[in-house]
Amino acid sequence: MGHITGFTLQWYKQLLQNETIMSALYYTLTIAILASVISTIFGTITSIGIFKMRGKARMTLLNINYLPVLNTEIVTGIAIMSLFAFFKMNFGFKTMLLSHIMFCTPYVILSVLPKLRQLPENVEEAALDLGATPWFAIRKIVIPQIKPGIISGFLMAFTMSIDDFVISFFNTGNGVSNLSIEIYGMARRGIKPEINALSTLMFTTVLILLFLANRRDSIIKQASNRM
Repeated sequence: MGHITGFTLQWYKQLLQNETIMSALYYTLTIAILASVISTIFGTITSIGIFKMRGKARMTLLNINYLPVLNTEIVTGIAIMSLFAFFKMNFGFKTMLLSHIMFCTPYVILSVLPKLRQLPENVEEAALDLGATPWFAIRKIVIPQIKPGIISGFLMAFTMSIDDFVISFFNTGNGVSNLSIEIYGMARRGIKPEINALSTLMFTTVLILLFLANRRDSIIKQASNRM
């Protein structure tokens, strides 16, 4: 792509001045955060409902949930686009957000369900017998015990959303573009060094967050061992 003649920070300065890339970064992070939060809420509620069901209804919902996971992304993207076109929705931020929610929710369900299966039997009935309301039992008994699955589902949804291209490409509209679509367009014209600067910043940010998370876990384990 070029010849390295030295080190410079000019591309980071130009990155902040590039309105197209900064707009794509804004839409990428906004949609990823909103989609992961909403899909985590929907996925957790749906997982609890599926876990409580029995028989053919439960298997039917599980098989439906597997479809977006097993299908290729282009099939899911075109199917969601056709759904929006059928309801004559204007493509833009709303359709991209809804498509990401629909795409991420099955992964949250698959992350939460195994934790629900690990719960002690009749734990909710025991809480109800002790005077807890159904909502209190879910909020104080069930959710704390399945929190690792919820966090895993949230992180998976965020990763799938921020990295997605196919779903976004088929369900976006004029004036709305995320980083994956922007990089795809630049690849046809030539990648600018500003993208490399942005990739460096994102990689460094994720690396720092992973380091802090691992450091926090190690501190918690050391404190528990001392106790």
